[in-house]
Amino acid sequence: MSSAPVSTRPHVAVVGGGIAGLSTALDVLDALPDAHVTVLEAGDRFGGKLRVEPVAGCVVDVGAESLLATRPEAVDLALRVGVDPADVVSPATTSAAVWSRGALHALPRGTVMGVPTDPPSALGVLTASEVQRATAEVAWPGGAVAEDVSVGEYVSARMGRAVVDRLVEPLLGGVYAAHADRLSLRATVPALWERAVRGASLLDPLPVRADGARPPFAGLRGGVGRLPGEVVEALRARGALLRTGAVVRGLERAGERWRLVVGSAADPVAVEADAVVLAVPPAPASRLLAELAPAAARGLAEVETASMAVVTLAVRRDGLPDLPGSGFLVPPVEGRAIKASTFSSAKWEWVGQLSSDVVHLRASLGRAREEAVLQRDDADLVTLAVAEVGEALGRPLPPVVDHHVQRWGGGLPQYAVGHVERVAAIRAEVAHLPGVEVAGATYDGVGVPAVIASAALAARGVTDHLTTSTASPGGSR
Repeated sequence: MSSAPVSTRPHVAVVGGGIAGLSTALDVLDALPDAHVTVLEAGDRFGGKLRVEPVAGCVVDVGAESLLATRPEAVDLALRVGVDPADVVSPATTSAAVWSRGALHALPRGTVMGVPTDPPSALGVLTASEVQRATAEVAWPGGAVAEDVSVGEYVSARMGRAVVDRLVEPLLGGVYAAHADRLSLRATVPALWERAVRGASLLDPLPVRADGARPPFAGLRGGVGRLPGEVVEALRARGALLRTGAVVRGLERAGERWRLVVGSAADPVAVEADAVVLAVPPAPASRLLAELAPAAARGLAEVETASMAVVTLAVRRDGLPDLPGSGFLVPPVEGRAIKASTFSSAKWEWVGQLSSDVVHLRASLGRAREEAVLQRDDADLVTLAVAEVGEALGRPLPPVVDHHVQRWGGGLPQYAVGHVERVAAIRAEVAHLPGVEVAGATYDGVGVPAVIASAALAARGVTDHLTTSTASPGGSR
């Protein structure tokens, strides 16, 4: 097995070129400008689930298309790498709907992941008797929650099953591609968890935000998917080495350093580093830690992932009236193939201005353990999306000029009951490996800001290790 040359500078290897890995690399260089940083990405491109592609000649997002603006990490990263502040934009409309019982109904405002603080505002999505049940909130046995519980079990017990089936499920499906009965209340809806441990009412009004009416989401002109490219340029300008097609097959101790085995089994290359960040999904992270941290590897192996697909449509503008709001969500109980649709041209002004001839729409499909629909070919997924979006709108869509199908296999980690404790145990064992850190959507949230926050945590661990080892007598540098 050949070896890469050894540098006299501290070397940090980041495994995974999604936004977590790229952000980690940038944070390391911010703290240690003289470090040598290598990013190893197994695929043929950087960016993970952030991606733009041309559809009808217009470049649009085919992965994540919005950023949670109530957290600063994603917007701050964009500005750090030179994105024009004017390119950080708010949605033109945040008025979303739920496709329930054959009609589109406005998503009630003042909800916490679908749980309405004012149940009568959900009339339409819910029947009158379901609204009455939600209003007659029932206390959790004992009054306060002592241990983690599923979102579905908790909300159903307190406000009725219909609130879960008709409101919570479509919102959780959009974020996690999962079902409420399998997701941790503590990990996925911390605002509800905080109320649960206090024994507080779910009907308490939401606190008024200090930022007034500022929308909770933001986007980037040109697409959120442009962000990885901006980070890659910033990294290259600072001397980082970024490699695609670099499959990391092993991680082992090499004296006081770490050795990564990279490349094919027939022609492996050893890459040595003083610190390593594993910014990859749970399965590959588990494989790489199997010998070094077996309990952490088992914990990672227990984290399921869900696959999904995003179908982007460009339809003729002629014959398509103004679209109602930003899109709609679909409860699983409706039995539809799609779980949501985004009216991109209406939601984002910059998308609406891309073409005078076509309108861009998106539909997403696929939920955890219910991925049979994803076994259909691309043409079938497009046909399903066109038919069901048209049905929801009450009229067939105009002719499709172009389309794009993006499949995200195993793209969303599932935060099962006990996830917070599982992550703490994983990190506790990894902490015994000097200079090794983990980051990504597996740990503290699947949204872009949460992923970037996990990268910042990993980068701090790496820089603290390198600083300590350099300063200590007998340190490796």
